[in-house]
Parts: sequence; structure tokens; C-alpha cells
Amino acid sequence: MIALQEGEVPAVTQQGDYAVVAITKHGVELARKLGSSFQNSDVYYMSKFEKGDEEDKGIQLFSGSVRLLLPALFQQYKGIIIIISLGAVVRMIAPLLKDKKTDPGVVVVDDKGENVISVLSGHIGGANELTREIAALLKAHPVITTASDVQKTIPVDLFGKRFGWVWDSAEKLTPVSASVVNEEKVAVIQESGEKRWWHYDTPIPENINSYSSIEEAEKDGFQAALVVTHRLLKEEEKHVLDNGVLYRPKNIVLGMGCNRGTSASEIESVMLETLEELQFSVKSVKAISTIDLKKDEEGLLQVAKKYGLEFSYYTPEELNEVEIKNPSETVFKYTGAYGVSEPAALLKSGASELYLEKKKSGNVTISVAVIPYN
Repeated sequence: MIALQEGEVPAVTQQGDYAVVAITKHGVELARKLGSSFQNSDVYYMSKFEKGDEEDKGIQLFSGSVRLLLPALFQQYKGIIIIISLGAVVRMIAPLLKDKKTDPGVVVVDDKGENVISVLSGHIGGANELTREIAALLKAHPVITTASDVQKTIPVDLFGKRFGWVWDSAEKLTPVSASVVNEEKVAVIQESGEKRWWHYDTPIPENINSYSSIEEAEKDGFQAALVVTHRLLKEEEKHVLDNGVLYRPKNIVLGMGCNRGTSASEIESVMLETLEELQFSVKSVKAISTIDLKKDEEGLLQVAKKYGLEFSYYTPEELNEVEIKNPSETVFKYTGAYGVSEPAALLKSGASELYLEKKKSGNVTISVAVIPYN
């Protein structure tokens, strides 16, 4: 049990990204429901409502004022779901607020579970998305007041987030958001990535137009830009970011093979050098793909972990089902597959052809495929 004391930040055990907090009998029931249904959440409630199964369920009990628990949760969690009155929550979190780029998303649920309210860090902290998810789970009413949601336009801070898109820099998020909300002429320049990013049941606002290239957008003119591409911009193109945000979709698959025991540093070096040669952003790499013989290859695993990449592998039989231009009898002799990096990249990406067929560098072989999101 966590004994809360004035002037001390308590030690909490974080397992998920979201904390669910309750201090009333009805709130505890809602918290337990969320904890069992809402993936990646940790539940906290007052010890006087203990039911006896908290340890088995990973629920953390506390005694004392919940106000003393919040500093620890603010430091560790991406989002906090609090089943307490809105006024009380506002008073308790006010001293903890620092910056909308770093504060966690805060969502309040009323004691009856009828309303779910996005309170803090609606966009960057993800509270609006969190509000919608919780409301759907509880069959409650989502309350969202940020301008871009009310106006049903693009929330620049979260654009493509559900696909895993990341922005290169947060520097222009605020001015570009202002351009969107103020109905200035905005260009969505999308060279790659998932296409179905508009999720409202109304048409895209007239001030927002889509283009397949920077050149095409420039012919039409714009006041702000949302650029979605996996490639590095050329020097003469960078002016588009004067009032623009650059998003990196996750659409690059690296097929990789290596000699047993190849170091992570060598694998990483080949990966970065290859991406630089292709003028691709490492932020757009989605996965490393290889043969199942390499599923425990420490160097590959370390690189995948360092960059937060998916790590997939295929059997020789699966790899041999893919037609490649240069099958190798030598590779077949040692692995049972006529190729590793090429078919692995094609299988994982779903692409019909490779962007980079095969490159051998030291102990590493690499192929590159781009996921064809249509």
C-alpha cells in the first residue's frame, strides 16, 4: 500500500502508459472496469475500498489525500484518467502544470460514468483521443472543447498519430495549428504514408487541400503546410517548413542479414549509411525483417530495440516463395533460403518491388522496401 505523506513524492509501480485513479465507491467500480478493459493502464484507489484481489490484478492501493499521489503520476504517465469531480481535479493539478508539450493528458470521468471530459493536453498529451476511447468503452458522453475538434478540422499536434507518424520538430506546431483553426490556406503535401487520415463524417474543410508533391502545392500557393514524407527534403524545398510541420510516416522496411555475432554498432552503421545514401529518414523506418535463423541475433535485436522498430522473421520456406532477381546458392547452402534481406523486406512491406535491391557491407546485407499505402 502507498502511504501518502505531505512533502513526499510517493513511489509508484508503473507498468502501463495510463493511470486510472478513484476515491469513491462508485469510482472504484469504474476504475476496476477500466483496468480490466482498457489495455495498458494501471489502477489506483483508496485502501478503504480494498476487495482483496488487488495484488493479483496489479491494482495499487493508497491512503491519504489523492492530491499527494498526483505529482508521482504526472512524472511517470503519458495519460491520467481521474474519476473525481472536475473542479477538484483542476485545483489539484494546477500546481503541477509546466508545459503542454510535456504535461500528461488528463481526462476526468464523473462518478456515474456518464461524461468523460478532456481536461489537459488535449492534443499533444493525447487527452482528446483518450477521451473518445474511454467514452466508447463506458458508453458515456465525450466532452472535448479544443477548437480543432469543435470545428472538425485537422489537429496538427496529433495528425497521423494513430498510424504512428512522428514529427521532425515541434517548433511550428503552434503557428501551423493557428493557421488551420483560423481557416488560412493549408496544404497537406503527402508523398507517402497512410491515406485515410480524415476520420470525421463531414467533408474536409475548404481551406485544406491535398497535394502529392511540394512542387504541385507551390503552384497553388498556401499559407501553412503539413508535409508527410519519408524522404529527406532537399535544401531548396526546406522553405516549405517556414510555416510547416514535417511528419514521418512509418513506411520503410529494412530486410537484413548478417554473419552470426555481428555487433549492433556495425549493423546500426550500415543502416544509417544506407538511409543517408537513399535520402530516407530513420524516423520513417517501421521494421527490421530477416530469416528465423536470426530471430535471436543480438545485434539485430539491440538495433531494433534502440530505434523502437518491429522485428519480424520468416522461415526459409516463406522466403523462398518470394521471387527475387538474384537468388544465391551460397545463401541457400547455409540457410535453406535463396535470399534473406530481399524477400524478407518484400514480405514485411507488401511491396511488389524493392527500393534498394541488395547492398553488402562488411558482415551485413541490407535491402530496403517502402510500404505502398494506397
